[in-house]
Amino acid sequence: MQFADEMPGVPLQDVCTDIPPIGPKAAERLGYPTQKPEALLERIIGTSSNPGDTVLDPFCGCGTTIAAAQKLNRCWIGVDITHLAIGLIKHGLQTGYGGAATYKVVGEPTTLDGAAQLAAEDKFQFQAWALGQAGARALDSKRRGADQGVDGRLRFKYAPDDDCKEIVFSVKGGQLKATDVRDLRGVREREEAEIGVLISFEEPTGQMCAEAASAGFFESPWGRHRRIQLLTVAELSDGKTD
Repeated sequence: MQFADEMPGVPLQDVCTDIPPIGPKAAERLGYPTQKPEALLERIIGTSSNPGDTVLDPFCGCGTTIAAAQKLNRCWIGVDITHLAIGLIKHGLQTGYGGAATYKVVGEPTTLDGAAQLAAEDKFQFQAWALGQAGARALDSKRRGADQGVDGRLRFKYAPDDDCKEIVFSVKGGQLKATDVRDLRGVREREEAEIGVLISFEEPTGQMCAEAASAGFFESPWGRHRRIQLLTVAELSDGKTD
C-alpha cells in the first residue's frame, strides 16, 4: 500500500499559478466573457485523457476546450445554443487548423428557408449566424442596442508585424431601407475601417448599388476591393464573400 505523502515528486495542485490570465491585448482573446487560457485546457485535457479519447464540453462557448482537444489529437464534442459561439469555434478551427480539423455542425441553418426562420425567431442569433458565414466575428449579443451600427467585425493583417485593419458589418434580416447603405458608409468612416459590408435577405436596389459604388475602392496586396460591399444571404450560402 502506498500513501500520497510517501510517494516521490511534487503533488499536483488544483490551483494553477503558472498560467497567466488572458490579457486584454492577447492574440487568443476573442472577447467572450468566460474565455479561459488555452494552456489551462491543454493541461487539463492532457492529464485526464489519452490521444484518441473523446472530450465533451456541453457548454463550449468560444471553443477553448475544442481547440485544445484538437491540438492534443483528441476527438471532441462541443455543445452550445448560440450562433455567436458556433461562429467563433468554426472560425478558430478554420484559421488554426485548416482542413486538418474535420467536424460537423448540427442545428445551424443550411437552407434559405432555415435562415429565414432563424431571422424571424431571433434576429440577434441570425446576425451571429450570418456573420459566421462571412468569417466575421459577431459582437456579444449581450450588448444589444450598444453596437452603434456595427453588428460584427473582421480584422486582418498584410503581415504578422503589421497593424490590424478592419472590416465592419451590418446585418439586415428584414426589409431594407433606402438609407441602409448610406448609414453603413458613415459607420465605416467613423470606425476608420477599410471596408463596410451590408448583409441582407433582400436584393439591394439599383440606387443602393449606386450608393455603394460611389464609396470607391480599397487597395490591398490582393487587389482592389469596394469600400462598401453588398451581400445577400443567398450569395453567402453559395460561398461568395467579396
